[in-house]
Amino acid sequence: MLNNLSKYILCLGLIIISIHLSAQSGANSPFSRFGLGDLNDGNMVHLRSMGGLSASFTDTYHSNIKNPASFSFQRAVSFDVGMKFKYAGLKDPNESSSIFSGNLEYLSFTLPLFNAYNDLLEVEPKQYWFATNFTLAQHSDVNYEVVNTETLPDIGDVTRTFAGNGGSYKVQWGNSFKYKNMSVGLNMGYLFGRLTNERNVVFSDVDFSFDNNFVDQYSLKGFVYNIGGIYQHILNKAAIKEKATTPMKVLNVGFFGNSRTSFSTNSNINNSSYLVLTSTDITQDSLLVVTDRPGTGTMPGEFGIGATYFLGTKLALGVNYSIKNWSKYRNDARPEELSNTSKITFGGYYRPNVRSFQYKDRMYYRFGVFYGQDPRSINSTNLDNYGITLGTGLPFVNQRKISHLNLGLTLGRRGNAEVLRETYISLGVGMTFNDDEWFIKRKYN
Repeated sequence: MLNNLSKYILCLGLIIISIHLSAQSGANSPFSRFGLGDLNDGNMVHLRSMGGLSASFTDTYHSNIKNPASFSFQRAVSFDVGMKFKYAGLKDPNESSSIFSGNLEYLSFTLPLFNAYNDLLEVEPKQYWFATNFTLAQHSDVNYEVVNTETLPDIGDVTRTFAGNGGSYKVQWGNSFKYKNMSVGLNMGYLFGRLTNERNVVFSDVDFSFDNNFVDQYSLKGFVYNIGGIYQHILNKAAIKEKATTPMKVLNVGFFGNSRTSFSTNSNINNSSYLVLTSTDITQDSLLVVTDRPGTGTMPGEFGIGATYFLGTKLALGVNYSIKNWSKYRNDARPEELSNTSKITFGGYYRPNVRSFQYKDRMYYRFGVFYGQDPRSINSTNLDNYGITLGTGLPFVNQRKISHLNLGLTLGRRGNAEVLRETYISLGVGMTFNDDEWFIKRKYN
């Protein structure tokens, strides 16, 4: 067990270093200019492949970090790593472009505080179960560069460049307690990050003109949380009692949510004009310089509810609906108004036969659809976000333990054709390493 723990800690350290290296994802998303940037949906790869069944999905080997109540349904330790690669085409009424990006999304470690093997040796199985989780995840990403050139009378060409980079991250500790068929959980997290937005104005046809440079940079930090609950109802208890090998039919009903939370900001503003005479002779005039200006902000409340039906290990079908009150979002460092959002998803998986000797029969085949809104609007036009998801879970043996490589494909579209539309293909790659020997009671040494 200690050897396994040291391996997990070493992997965690190496990947945390790689987060810094991959922070600049190479994307160019004009949408990330607003709010805190492009928001991560908070789902792991295997859940995103099913549209996002955050409220009610549980699994013996896979985690669901969005609803902390799910942790106590796990029966094995899991260490999860998730990456995301995205190809997107941007189109407005005048032109189009394409971009490719990729980055590390999350690291997660879930630890049940009892061992399922011990439970099999008991006269009466445990009626209660505990589990804990630690997660480091990307919360939002800011990365854009937009260049606009226009010709003005008596001035000539004027080029405006809008650029931004940075993002926010979340460290989260979750705990879950299950008694009989009811589980509740709490995630407590720390949100932090740094975001930079820059605007340049260059007068190309004016001799000895002072060009403009405006830079706004701020850091943010604050505590966030969410709670969750899941009730699991077995639909065919009588049939199972009659024949123990009967596949269990289960209905999960769950919810997750949080109220508004606050964060603090620290801003630096540097607005200046500059005159370039030669490559070494630059005259600069500071228009406004502000350093270490404190501020506050408010993150919106969220609520989600859903239900998932399981037929043994062969089939799962679920639906999820969530709302987020982005109209209550506030940020002193970068004031702006956002819109409330909602999202509905449907999805599931099919697994032909977990005990088959045929590898393809032991694979997960995942699918889903989703429709929702983006909190940002352009010219008072709300941005829709919808698409379909496909994925697979490939089991493999790691040190005599079954683990999984999860692949998820999302084909989606967001925005508005009259203003700006993004059509994208996103590939999620997740690795789930499992271990079921923690806290086992040794009978013989």
